[in-house]
Amino acid sequence: MSSLPPRLLLGPGPSNVHPRVLAALAEPLRGHLDPAFLAVVDEVQGRLRALFGTANRLTIPLSSTGSGGMEACFANLVEAGDRVLVGVAGVFGERMHEVAGRHGARVTRVDAKWGTALDEDAMIAAIERERPALVAFVHAETSTGVRQPVERIAAAAAAAGALVVLDCVTSLGGLPVRLDEWRIDAAYSATQKCLSCPPGLAPASFSERALARVARRRTPVSSWYFDTTLLGSYYGAKRVYHHTAPVGLIVALAEALRILDAEGVDARVVRHARAGARLVAELEALGFEPLVAPEHRLPMLSALWLPEAIVRAGEADLRRRLLEEHGIEVGGGLGKLAGRIWRIGLMGENARDEVIDRLVGAVKKGAGLDSSTFPVGKS
Repeated sequence: MSSLPPRLLLGPGPSNVHPRVLAALAEPLRGHLDPAFLAVVDEVQGRLRALFGTANRLTIPLSSTGSGGMEACFANLVEAGDRVLVGVAGVFGERMHEVAGRHGARVTRVDAKWGTALDEDAMIAAIERERPALVAFVHAETSTGVRQPVERIAAAAAAAGALVVLDCVTSLGGLPVRLDEWRIDAAYSATQKCLSCPPGLAPASFSERALARVARRRTPVSSWYFDTTLLGSYYGAKRVYHHTAPVGLIVALAEALRILDAEGVDARVVRHARAGARLVAELEALGFEPLVAPEHRLPMLSALWLPEAIVRAGEADLRRRLLEEHGIEVGGGLGKLAGRIWRIGLMGENARDEVIDRLVGAVKKGAGLDSSTFPVGKS
C-alpha cells in the first residue's frame, strides 16, 4: 500500500484521475510490439485525431511530458538560422522562445503583458515583417490563465508560408481544438491536465506540411529520440522498433479517452466552462479578483488576485495548510506574479460542483474569510 496521502489536485496540473484509469494502470503489462497492445495504440491515435480536430496520420502519444512535446516540435521543424516568431504572454511562451533559440533559430518575439492575450494585430504585423519559417504560440497559457484566440494569427502565418506550432497542453479536452480548421502544422499537449490521466505522455500531431518540411531538412533532426521520421515507423504500419513505448501509460490514456468520448467533447467543454465560471463567482465573493478579462479567461485554470488578508497572512502558508489540513493542492503564481495570485485548476474529473464546494469551504475556514466586505489587493 502507498504511504502517500490522498490529495485533491486543484493546481495547474496534474489533475485527479477516474478510478477506471487507475485500474487500467494496474492491468498486466504487455510488450510494446504485442498485437493486443498495438491495437490499443491504434485506438489511442484515432481518438486523439478526433480530439485534436485533425486527420493528421502522425498523431501520437509521445513518450514524454508536455515539455517534451514542445521540444519535439522545434527539434523537427527548426534548423540553425531559421527565422522563428514566438508569441510570449507568460512562462510557457518564454519556454517556446528559449527552446527555439537552443535549436539554432533566429527568434523574434512579440510580448504581451502577463494576464492578457497576445495582440493579434501585432503578431500579424510581425509575421508580415519577419516572414518567419515558423510561428509558435500558446493556446492556453497555464502561468496566467489566458486563452489565446488562434484563427487570425494562424491564418496570417499560413498566408506567409510559415508553419504554425500550437501549445495545447492545458486546452486539449477542455476547450475546442480544431487543428485542421485552424491550419495548425504541429501541436502538443499533456495527459495530466484536462484528459485526467497520469503525467508522462505528450499527445502530439504533425501535419503533412510539417512532415514535408522534415523531409527537406538540410541537417538531421536535432533530437534522435523525437525524430518524427523514426517515430512514424513505429506509430504506423511498419511497427519498426524505436524505443520501448510506455505501455501502462498508453493503456491508461486509452481508458481516459474512452471516458471522455462517452461524455462527449462538447459536453466536457460545457462542464469546464460552467465550473470555471462558478469557481470565479464563489471566490470573488471572498475578495479574490480575476487576473484575466472574461473574454480571454480559461475555464479550466483560473488565475486570481489574492485578497489582502491572504497576502498579509502569507499566501504560501495558507496553501500549505490547505494541503496539510484539507488535502487540497492549489498553485501559486509564477515569475512576476509569485505571491500575488493563485492558479486554481478545475481540469477533467475535477471540473465539478462538489469539488468547488470543498475548496471554497476549506479556503473560508483556513483564511477566516466570509462574504463580508474587505479590501482586495494586487500588491
